[in-house]
Amino acid sequence: MGIFHSINTSASGLTAQRLRMDVISSNIANAETTRATLNENGEWEPYRRKTVAFQASGQSFNSVFQKALNQSSTPGSGVKVSQIREDEEPFKLVYNPNHPDANEDGYVQMPNVDPLQEMVDLMSATRSYEANVTTMNASKDMLLKALEIGK
Repeated sequence: MGIFHSINTSASGLTAQRLRMDVISSNIANAETTRATLNENGEWEPYRRKTVAFQASGQSFNSVFQKALNQSSTPGSGVKVSQIREDEEPFKLVYNPNHPDANEDGYVQMPNVDPLQEMVDLMSATRSYEANVTTMNASKDMLLKALEIGK
């Protein structure tokens, strides 16, 4: 384990949570977008909510867990974004016959984005980001104190 391992691990968490916040912000910004992509039939589809999936960097959880059980001193190596997925929930139908995208019955397909859920996810990502900043600052302070010992 290197001297900067804890800082690198926190930095990977910061990067992953920042991307998560960007994706959530995109979801909120497109919560009313009814013409986001063209489907295979040449028709416009509403924006689909996107989610971020994380995974351990370098090693699987099982291998890290087994090393921990065997009292190995090799810690995990952080987190990374494995993929950004589109939510497959159906679009919401809203009655608005004056909308240009309304069907013959007057219903408009709206994105499957729930602003309340997005705000909760954003708060969770923000708290995780703050926790990683706190961890990084604590590691930095410990390294500075260790340098002061040598004076």
